[in-house]
Amino acid sequence: MRVKEMHPLCCITLESQGIGNGSPEPMLLRTGSAVANSRGGSEVNAGGSQVNSSSTTTSVAGILYKWTNYGKGWRSRWFTLRSNGVLSYSKTRRPDIVSGDDVILIGHVKPPTSRKRSKAVGTVHLKISSFRESKSDDRRFYLFTATKTLHLRTNTNKERAAWIRALISTRSLFSLIPLNDNIPILTRDLSVSTERLKERLLEEGIGEGLVKDCEQIMLSEFSEIQGQYQVLCDERSNLLDTLRQLEAANIEAEASGINDGEYQLMKQEFSNLSRGKNIEWSTTESSDDVEKQDLEEASDEEETHFFDTNEYFSEPTISCESVGVDHTDNDPRLKNQTNDLNKADAKKSVFACRYPQVERRNRLPDPVDKEKGVSLWSMIKDNIGKDLSRVCLPVYFNEPLSSLQKCFEDFEYSYLLDQAYEHGKAGNSLQRILYVAAFAVSGYASSEGRHCKPFNPLLGETYEADYPEKGVRFFSEKVSHHPTLIACHCEGKGWKFWGDSNLRSKFWGRSIQLDPVGTLTLEFDDGEIFQWNKVTTSIYNLILGNIYCDHHGTMHIRGNRQYSCKLKFKEQSILERNPHQVHGFVEDVTGKKFATLFGKWDENMYFINGDGNGKVKDKSDASLLWKKNEPPPNFTRYNLTSFAITLNELTPGLKEKLPPTDSRLRPDQRHLENGEYDKANAEKLRLEMRQRMSRKLQENGWKPRWFERESEEGSFRYVGGYWEAREQGKWNGCPNIFGEISEDLVNSFE
Repeated sequence: MRVKEMHPLCCITLESQGIGNGSPEPMLLRTGSAVANSRGGSEVNAGGSQVNSSSTTTSVAGILYKWTNYGKGWRSRWFTLRSNGVLSYSKTRRPDIVSGDDVILIGHVKPPTSRKRSKAVGTVHLKISSFRESKSDDRRFYLFTATKTLHLRTNTNKERAAWIRALISTRSLFSLIPLNDNIPILTRDLSVSTERLKERLLEEGIGEGLVKDCEQIMLSEFSEIQGQYQVLCDERSNLLDTLRQLEAANIEAEASGINDGEYQLMKQEFSNLSRGKNIEWSTTESSDDVEKQDLEEASDEEETHFFDTNEYFSEPTISCESVGVDHTDNDPRLKNQTNDLNKADAKKSVFACRYPQVERRNRLPDPVDKEKGVSLWSMIKDNIGKDLSRVCLPVYFNEPLSSLQKCFEDFEYSYLLDQAYEHGKAGNSLQRILYVAAFAVSGYASSEGRHCKPFNPLLGETYEADYPEKGVRFFSEKVSHHPTLIACHCEGKGWKFWGDSNLRSKFWGRSIQLDPVGTLTLEFDDGEIFQWNKVTTSIYNLILGNIYCDHHGTMHIRGNRQYSCKLKFKEQSILERNPHQVHGFVEDVTGKKFATLFGKWDENMYFINGDGNGKVKDKSDASLLWKKNEPPPNFTRYNLTSFAITLNELTPGLKEKLPPTDSRLRPDQRHLENGEYDKANAEKLRLEMRQRMSRKLQENGWKPRWFERESEEGSFRYVGGYWEAREQGKWNGCPNIFGEISEDLVNSFE
């Protein structure tokens, strides 16, 4: 073996069988760097020496620093990149000695002190992987696979450039050769002949009957081996098909220059193989996004984690006139589940067709300014144990929605209440409470991945939502500043909903606990009423790790007639493989169970009739109640749903009809939505000055405009009159709460 001391990899030839003397077009990586293929001859490395490009198969090796975890930080590893596209790494700082290979060393490497062969800790196959340079650190780059992300760092930027060139050149070697050319063809037809054995036995004088028995035994044993061989051939064929699909998706995306959103959707088709992260095939404006999301997840041992497979269903095509269903396999369980989804979507479509269609926006405005990050810990380290609703945070930690608008976000799946009304109207009270329970759970689906807090409304701030395409009208108002109370009222076809809510929040250093206070009431036109309280919400890993939220506790949906429902939101543990679970049951006044519900608050809910003794493992006997809508194609850091994106929209002609207290007119929230962060911060500080006056106003006898308490300790109820005032355009008693503060008003509160 010959070891060549060279810095960058400029000598790997791109010649391979079947390519010929022609030079292919330069390959364009997703990082945007183009690499021209060599045309033979010689090239010059960084040290100035020439190396013949027609040399033998070459490997590349050197020391890279790999991120392990926050406890160990960056650790040096020995990486070896072979010409077959396999990148391996080990903890021993010496090259893997391969007989007959040339090894090009990148960087300064000390001679090995031990001849003990190193054991590889992990391997990466470039054929189904991708890589990208960091834009914030000229010594760092990333390797993306379907199951993990490697964060790597070199000593100098020249070494990183050498490794990137090596990765590009090595991948180009086998990417130009079809997968079939490198894989031997295995025959599926195996046969065995017993003629020679029979002749030999007969020569020895063994009877013909015994010879036939021996022949049958031999053929029987061979038949079993042949069956095992057929299974292995099938598994091999499936594996090769998967590799071809992944390779085609990876290469075609790079060659065609499709945008990242389309590329992610294409990769989604193969996500059933493993539950990888979308960031592994995406490009962002800054590679810091990769680091923020994945850095704390990297581990030193690179263990494989297994998840429950997301069941894949063919999406039905639904219109108001007809319902079309895609063809599925012959698996009866898959058909049952697909039929449930189709029926659920069909019911949803039927209710949607009753209402006029309104075109709304599907993305937020492009930001005007570049966002600047702020340390959360520096903001709240002095407020541990305090009520976070009274802590002033910069606008960076907000999303462009207010708490009033967040209340209406619970009605994204209001069609479930329409279905509950229809079932009750037809005399099926059990189906009614099942859909009410599904609606109560569906309100939590939008909270997954939402790490920013909504704006705290000003005293007297309001929000209206008139969605004729959903058949609902919603109105909410902040009715108290201390304690903070938000009252809402919503009307649909055959039902109305009201309630007031308050969040008692505590910050415990690493997490926030939010305990909702207030009762939600749903009343149908036939007089049946259901009431429930929301469960506790906790937000974890505020300082280190990936921020995530979890909902846990028991929700008791109490009915005034035959049925009630209890739902248990399971608290997520550290080692939980199947989080966000919800289980419950429907019972009558005697305590007899009539139905069992199960699912996840961020995915779907199912039910089966009966008490459901034992753990439900098979969904084939269950019926689907609700499933979460697909995420929007245009992702933002707020992770808003398609429905949430529409909540703060000012449709043409709407601004003139709104009262001066509506959340859509709040300037700091509007500036944040437009990406004008400095203006948003300035306006937020100004409005917080007005907010501090709210308690004094309340003590001086301020009363809400559109709600009043039923009793001294009762909940707030809508008194009516808002939509009539809107029709007339008369907003008497609605001050401009977002306007400038007069000096006289300021002095009166000092």
